[in-house]
Amino acid sequence: MYAFTFEAPASTAAAGQLIAQGGKLLAGGQSLLPSMRLRLANPEKIVDLNSIPELAGIRREANALVIGAMTRHADVAASSEVQAAIPALADLAAGIGDRQVRARGTLGGSVANNDPAACYPSAVLGLGATVITNRREIAADDFFVGMYTTALDEGEIITAVRFPIPKRAAYMKFKQPASRFSLVGVFVAQFDAGVRVAVTGASSCVFRHAGLEAALSRDFTPQAAAAVVIDPSDLNADLHASAAYRANLISVQTQRAVAKMTGA
Repeated sequence: MYAFTFEAPASTAAAGQLIAQGGKLLAGGQSLLPSMRLRLANPEKIVDLNSIPELAGIRREANALVIGAMTRHADVAASSEVQAAIPALADLAAGIGDRQVRARGTLGGSVANNDPAACYPSAVLGLGATVITNRREIAADDFFVGMYTTALDEGEIITAVRFPIPKRAAYMKFKQPASRFSLVGVFVAQFDAGVRVAVTGASSCVFRHAGLEAALSRDFTPQAAAAVVIDPSDLNADLHASAAYRANLISVQTQRAVAKMTGA
């Protein structure tokens, strides 16, 4: 490691002031610290959010769950509130990384980092959630811009995410065995207004699949999902899987998610 200053503010306002002075936010540290060890990041000032109690917690607001940005994956997975309202979200959190990662990693850190293969962005986009910051509220459809890129402005801090409660939802993840990130993950959520399908791990950024959404909004069955042709042309191809393989996984994981939700 190299020299840097470490700040632990007690409020979001204080953290914002330190960020304006050039500080780098530290949430769970699951992405920042490995990057620093590899010399891919060299912040001169680290602003630790772990001492800000207002950023953690889970609460019900009308027909939505509001989860603080510093809430750990393990706490989301174990929450009886989440298990009752959006069990798919609890399942997703329980499958992130390993026990050590779940004990330290945070919802806000994952969403802000927007790793192309991370799980939480698919839940945020699939559920049509709202990302709440210290300055504004951002709809999920406007939040995820590209690889490791979001709509957050310089110095903007995620404080919470508001998840609408669906009629039912499911998340199916095909893991990359070594990293436990998603080779392909599909989050399917059914609302009165229709179905949302968000895919992670298959492209440079989480995305919604319009064809699957349209088909499942008409006929919520695994067969309807299977009939949708998944175009591999814009999907990732690497040593783990070809684009065609990922396209097939999108179809298969969507079918499995619908089957799980319907008992088919």
